[in-house]
Amino acid sequence: MSDEKPNSIVSAAPAAEPVAAVAAHAEAAPAPERHEQRPYHGGGRGGHGGHGGQGGQRRGRRPNDNDQKNDEFVEKTIHINRSAKVVKGGRRFSFSALVVIGDRIGKVGLGLGKGNEVSDALRKGGENARGQLTAVSLNGGTIPHEVYSEFGGAKVLLRPASPGTGLICGPVVRKVVESAGVKDVLSKSLGSKNPANVAKATLAALHRLRSRDSILKSRGLKPAPASSL
Repeated sequence: MSDEKPNSIVSAAPAAEPVAAVAAHAEAAPAPERHEQRPYHGGGRGGHGGHGGQGGQRRGRRPNDNDQKNDEFVEKTIHINRSAKVVKGGRRFSFSALVVIGDRIGKVGLGLGKGNEVSDALRKGGENARGQLTAVSLNGGTIPHEVYSEFGGAKVLLRPASPGTGLICGPVVRKVVESAGVKDVLSKSLGSKNPANVAKATLAALHRLRSRDSILKSRGLKPAPASSL
């Protein structure tokens, strides 16, 4: 019995090898791969994938409010005014829009529209201006003669200009004469700067224009034949 080894020593000797093997296997195991986080570019309907293609180009370009309409008339907004009415619950706003419309070949009209929204006022102003289209006399790209007109406190003077001069005038006068088809003109705005009065004075000045043939016809004269030179 004295030659037998203790059970603790016998059991400890063979257990050393599995521990060393496990340690060696742990050192040789490769490190886990790290996945790099990439920025998200939007794979939905408006991103680079999904139903929208790249940036949702399959939807097509949205129509722009400033795009020219597909007809022969051009519409320009001269002035938008906002007014307020005090009621029991607060203030109630309404809008009025002054719009000029023309075909750029001798017809122009001015209209005023009112509504509770800006879009309604612009739409009504365009409809009123379209119903008041009148023809004006032009001499090519300019006016046939000098003209002066007044409306209220506004005074407008228009003078013909040589080709290539351009529209030398203020923003309100420019919109009216450009809608009528004038490309070269010299102008001077005198008196009041009210946009509505200036626009109406400019339109009155265009209506006072007379061509050479119309003046001779009103006097009972025949226009002279064009020179062959």
